[in-house]
Amino acid sequence: MLSTFPTLLPFLLFAFVASITPGPTNILVLSNSARYGLAAAVPIILGACAGAATLVLVVGSGAGSSLTAWPGVQTAMQWIGVAWLSYLAWQIFSAPAAAVTAQDSGSRLGLVGAAGLQLINPKTWMMALAVVSVFAGGGEERLAHVMVLSLVFFLISLPCLGVWALLGAGSARWLHSPRSMQRFNRCMALLLLGSAWMSLWV
Repeated sequence: MLSTFPTLLPFLLFAFVASITPGPTNILVLSNSARYGLAAAVPIILGACAGAATLVLVVGSGAGSSLTAWPGVQTAMQWIGVAWLSYLAWQIFSAPAAAVTAQDSGSRLGLVGAAGLQLINPKTWMMALAVVSVFAGGGEERLAHVMVLSLVFFLISLPCLGVWALLGAGSARWLHSPRSMQRFNRCMALLLLGSAWMSLWV
């Protein structure tokens, strides 16, 4: 496999770094697992990983060229993504401490929402474009390589986001009081808001 796909090993490192480093999705996983438990983060993890892997597959098929051909599409997606993340940050920031402590079943970001977040996130599209252009290669095996890259990215990002979910679930031990949980929520909301708006200048 490596003899016909020499960029696979470098891609493994890239996928790990891209998945484990802090970003909006990681913060949402951390926040939800701390507030609602480890099981609540599973749909977000699956949705985010599936969404990002699907984008690699879609871009590898040539559908991502509109982002480079029409910069207006990228700008519109970027603002939609920032607006959505800002709304999610406000939901976390303004959540009543008592309801969070009670582990309520109110509206949360689920599998479809997490996947949708990847689909409107231009940074994820640009990551997919980079993956395909740098690691897929050319020739007759290009499509097969793209499919492998998509699957590998999914398999690597799952445990990486799982680490963030475990961190969130572990931190819940120190968040017994409504006041401490509220502080945690507000800290996560500000981090999420910051990561969303910083993407406009990166």
